[in-house]
Amino acid sequence: MTECNLVAILIRSIDNPLDKNLDNGGNSCLDFKPLNSFSQPQVLLAAAVCTKAGKAIVSRQFVEMTRTRIEGLLAAFPKLMNTGKQHTFVETESVRYVYQPMEKLYMVLITTKNSNILEDLETLRLFSRVIPEYCRALEENEISEHCFDLIFAFDEIVALGYRENVNLAQIRTFTEMDSHEEKVFRAVRETQEREAKAEMRRKAKELQQARRDAERQGKKAPGFGGFGSSAVSGGSTAAMITETIIETDKPKVAPAPARPSGPSKALKLGAKGKEVDNFVDKLKSEGETIMSSSMGKRTSEASKMHAPPINMESVHMKIEEKITLTCGRDGGLQNMELHGMIMLRISDDKYGRIRLHVENEDKKGVQLQTHPNVDKKLFTAESLIGLKNPEKSFPVNSDVGVLKWRLQTTEESFIPLTINCWPSESGNGCDVNIEYELQEDNLELNDVVITIPLPSGVGAPVIGEIDGEYRHDSRRNTLEWCLPVIDAKNKSGSLEFSIAGQPNDFFPVQVSFVSKKNYCNIQVTKVTQVDGNSPVRFSTETTFLVDKYEIL
Repeated sequence: MTECNLVAILIRSIDNPLDKNLDNGGNSCLDFKPLNSFSQPQVLLAAAVCTKAGKAIVSRQFVEMTRTRIEGLLAAFPKLMNTGKQHTFVETESVRYVYQPMEKLYMVLITTKNSNILEDLETLRLFSRVIPEYCRALEENEISEHCFDLIFAFDEIVALGYRENVNLAQIRTFTEMDSHEEKVFRAVRETQEREAKAEMRRKAKELQQARRDAERQGKKAPGFGGFGSSAVSGGSTAAMITETIIETDKPKVAPAPARPSGPSKALKLGAKGKEVDNFVDKLKSEGETIMSSSMGKRTSEASKMHAPPINMESVHMKIEEKITLTCGRDGGLQNMELHGMIMLRISDDKYGRIRLHVENEDKKGVQLQTHPNVDKKLFTAESLIGLKNPEKSFPVNSDVGVLKWRLQTTEESFIPLTINCWPSESGNGCDVNIEYELQEDNLELNDVVITIPLPSGVGAPVIGEIDGEYRHDSRRNTLEWCLPVIDAKNKSGSLEFSIAGQPNDFFPVQVSFVSKKNYCNIQVTKVTQVDGNSPVRFSTETTFLVDKYEIL
């Protein structure tokens, strides 16, 4: 036997005394490898979350291993545990289980027996911290729902069986997969959208100029409808009113007849909006694909959720209010602004000549403003909304804004829903107490969501007491306090939780809600005909929603 082979045999014997390549006499057998062919054994074989019965919920293998093999190893794991001793690992002849209990589950690492137990325990702690980042509760259903998120995070911790030098914050950054190319693509797309909108506005101006030139020359103008079916247009300033009232597009508008000169009795409302709509229709007729967008008006997502009532009458009113509010964390209203409007929609032309009886019970000092085509003197004297010319009719099948109001104040007593956030530092981080109180007893707020920002990289908060429900968004680092209804019977509530961080980490607090009762107590109580003052059946849809509600 040569000297080189003897050294190789001694090293292999020390590394694995039970090596089958050596016989009982210590002599070398046939299958003999040189020294440089020995590969370092894999340290971490698999990481799994399983039940106490050994059922695998999520398992990630880092070496070649069949499903039957990993299921067999996990099924044998509970049988090997000794309940009388408190250990964090158990061993078999071939593998080592390093585990940590998590309520009704186990976080288990399966390693080789010659791995470093101290490094395994450190890796196990990192695995255990990753799971609450993606799962709100340590339950089987929650783990299964976020299984792919957990697998992606596991792959960032271990590569080819060896621990990567990463921490929890780096794992979160890697799994978010922030892409510079995606940002560039979105920026280019937004630029293209802005250019397309600018081109649309330019075309709309050209069409408007062409229409004006045609009217000056006495020719037929492009088909832009007026106010009512018998509307004619001349050179009066009333024909060019394009104020708050917005007329929606009608399917097919016949070309208007020759326009006689002289004073006009027509009311021209929403002309600019209709020109844009006609330009879009022209593009569609040429085969262009147009994405529908709200060009004439901006409607919030909350208002879209509330569909019109099922039994909509021929005369329908939509009363909408939006609030913008900013408060300081130490108290004090920095700014509160509320905008409201009454939109009228008539679906039957026989109810075109009507008047609305408005009841204003507001005591907060709102500023009311009627549309220029509405008789302001009649509204001031009798709280009636009607046209200046009673012989004219309101538009049919169009949403017409007839009355709007505005309230701006810094008076704290006007805040509809007060929010107090009290974070206080403790030994383990911060104890946060949040309270709400409804100050307007006549309001009923639905789908209330109070969003509290959380510091990143500290895991899920520990909830103490709570009225209602909560959602923890680990990706956005927010805690959402959800309350289905806040009214006079449920005026106040509180939420307490603990988490690592500083008091400034929990601001700004944002609030969102919707309500079917308006804030300023302005309602339409009656609708009557102009001729005969006979009552008309009508329906009303009221919406009070949030545009911005923050505690800074």
